[in-house]
Amino acid sequence: MKSLITVTDKKEAEQILSTETDIIDIKNPEEGSLGANFPWIVEEIVETVSDTFEISLAIGDVPNLPGTVSFAVAGAAKYSPDYIKIGLLGPETVDKAVNLLKKCRRAIKDIDKDIKVVGALYADYQRCGSINPLKLPEIGEKAGADLIMVDTAVKDGKNIFDHMSLEELKKFVEKSHEKGLETALAGSLRKEHVEKVREIKGDIFGVRGAVCDENVREASISREKTEKLVEKIKKG
Repeated sequence: MKSLITVTDKKEAEQILSTETDIIDIKNPEEGSLGANFPWIVEEIVETVSDTFEISLAIGDVPNLPGTVSFAVAGAAKYSPDYIKIGLLGPETVDKAVNLLKKCRRAIKDIDKDIKVVGALYADYQRCGSINPLKLPEIGEKAGADLIMVDTAVKDGKNIFDHMSLEELKKFVEKSHEKGLETALAGSLRKEHVEKVREIKGDIFGVRGAVCDENVREASISREKTEKLVEKIKKG
């Protein structure tokens, strides 16, 4: 299982350079669960960590505007990340989500076929009005995604296990793997959730708040907390 740590700027990236983190995730929490950061900040972080970690770029909790979002992911592909994450907040149906993700995939792969396309949905889908994430394996397969992710849309301290049962998340991972898709789980996860995610065979364990000062995602990254969490993830 890989560790994914979200950073918001160059300073935070430098904080964890000495850790054994697998993936640095670049986003802007002020713009939502998968909020996109600014190009100049992305460039600074990529220059800082590209030789050390895999890089993930979030491009937003996006509306159902395939053309607009395709342009956004094409811009993200310019930085040659390993992953580009698209939060499928806007599409109201499976077909619309497939269409949006498929268009994004084309825009990304036309630039760099090695970038992994990530489609994300939300464990708290009922309160944010998105699609049930248990439909994500179907969406990911039809759209040609490489990896799919469950996160939480509303950041109020509740985690994915508050919104979906262990059995539901296990089913999500199993269906994804059957379809050849890697999986990532995030959404206010803490150190105590590592064994649960390992139990259901999730591929990537994603966090921010758990490695920030006072466990608050708006605070700064703590190197010490990052080291301890990554160590626990790697023990398995």
